[in-house]
Amino acid sequence: MSSSTGLSGKPLKVAIAGLGFGETVHLPALRACSGTEPVALWHPRPERLEAACRQAGLPGHSDFDALLGDPAVEAVVIATPPEPRHELALRALEAGKHLLLEKPVALHAEQAEELQRLAMARGLTVAVDFEYRAVPLFMQLQALLAGGALGELVLVKLDWLMGSRADASRPWSWYSQAAAGGGVLGALGTHAFDMLHWLVGPTHELHAQLSTAIGERPLPDGSGRLGPVDAEDIALVQLTLEGASGRPLPAQVNLASVTRRGRGCWLEIYGRDGSAVLGSDNQADYVHGFNLWLARGNEPLRRLEPEPHWAFSRTWEDGRIAPVERLHGWWSEAVRQGRPMVPGLSEGVASQRCCDWSRQCG
Repeated sequence: MSSSTGLSGKPLKVAIAGLGFGETVHLPALRACSGTEPVALWHPRPERLEAACRQAGLPGHSDFDALLGDPAVEAVVIATPPEPRHELALRALEAGKHLLLEKPVALHAEQAEELQRLAMARGLTVAVDFEYRAVPLFMQLQALLAGGALGELVLVKLDWLMGSRADASRPWSWYSQAAAGGGVLGALGTHAFDMLHWLVGPTHELHAQLSTAIGERPLPDGSGRLGPVDAEDIALVQLTLEGASGRPLPAQVNLASVTRRGRGCWLEIYGRDGSAVLGSDNQADYVHGFNLWLARGNEPLRRLEPEPHWAFSRTWEDGRIAPVERLHGWWSEAVRQGRPMVPGLSEGVASQRCCDWSRQCG
């Protein structure tokens, strides 16, 4: 499943806004994808930008309007922290740029819907980095479900229990602030809800219990003072999904970023004719380490071999780069063909709405 340069034969010329995930994952992915070419970087701090530009051998802008005015830039990856993402995306769309947005795409579903309306009005293609849709074993599971391998589904359960923030000495940051888009819902919940919508069906009802296990963290200024944490680090969510038959389907999602030795990411799907389990206990890499098991009828679960059809043409030590590169390829094809992208803002709105509902009732 190689990337394509699209109908025009020309790679999409892309700037990256944000130099955390943008530099470590999007930049190598854009370079590896035949359909894209990184052409510029943006960061509001000139000293941070200059260091990245020297390392990457690319020009940079600390003025976002200057970046948008650069005729070499056709599209922008916005990989900033969540809080400024909506405003930057609006400005980029108004300037006629195609977008790839990190998730959460905005702080609230209404902001994501505003982006969706503007993109449609301007005829621009917007992708959202729901990268699990591009991971081989997830694609293999989706094909099994679409083919009816489990029969009518009766129960879905997703445990995503990570320990990345279990250390209370990890410094306070935007991730600690709910108003800035921090918390486990934005980090994991956005992926989890999109995963269920893609594999099973849309959410019709949701109830959630949210909590913050670590209520203070050291401020990063070295003063020794503690800053308050109000973003959730645990989310227990009960959902009603719409299955393929149209009947209500119960689902449970348990998310945590503070579970030491947590079991990792495990998705269990139970149907009338069989069961499937997709999981990984890899705490160091959110993509590498997955295995898929299937049971038909009363058979025991058996591990399935990955199908070569879905395999990446190349992998990296950082498991996130390969699926992001695949998404870049899909995005560039959609841009060149003038069609909507999946996953795009429709999927981003649906996922963000579940995050909003969780916070309203949690």
